[in-house]
Amino acid sequence: MMTTQTAMTKTTNDSISQRFVDADQMFEKVTEMMKDIEQRAFGFFRDRNGGFGTPLDDWFKAEAEVLRPAPVDITETPDTVNIRAAVPGFKPDEIEISVKDDLLTLCGETKSEGKNENENTFYSEWQSNRFCRQLTLPTEVETNDVEAILKDGVLQISLKKKAAEEAAKIAVKSA
Repeated sequence: MMTTQTAMTKTTNDSISQRFVDADQMFEKVTEMMKDIEQRAFGFFRDRNGGFGTPLDDWFKAEAEVLRPAPVDITETPDTVNIRAAVPGFKPDEIEISVKDDLLTLCGETKSEGKNENENTFYSEWQSNRFCRQLTLPTEVETNDVEAILKDGVLQISLKKKAAEEAAKIAVKSA
């Protein structure tokens, strides 16, 4: 079996590779995905004519179609926070990562296969070619020298913890 390993890194001189994106840009991408889910959920609501079901059922069904699951593990050592995310079928250039304070956002989109024009999709979990996860990390992390490696469909990210700031000593003056 051939092992594929590709490294994605963010350099310290703030030149960000295309896979690490600004938090504001990532927020726009997440907002766009949420709108897609919202539209699909409304379509389910409309199709059932307000019959059996709830808006939450519609949302979960739409989410399953629009976004592919990407299970994650978050672990930490005294110096680092480590994330593993299962993203089979994605290439490094199809994955975007954003880190700000203690919030990590992972999004990916892969090319979809052509759809047969003679078919109407009733429900499909295979339709999803995107994933998006926003994760709150156990502590704030450094945004420089981030290392992300994609190997055998598992994305591994290692983030250095921010050093704890010492309490400032403030002198009290008399008036």
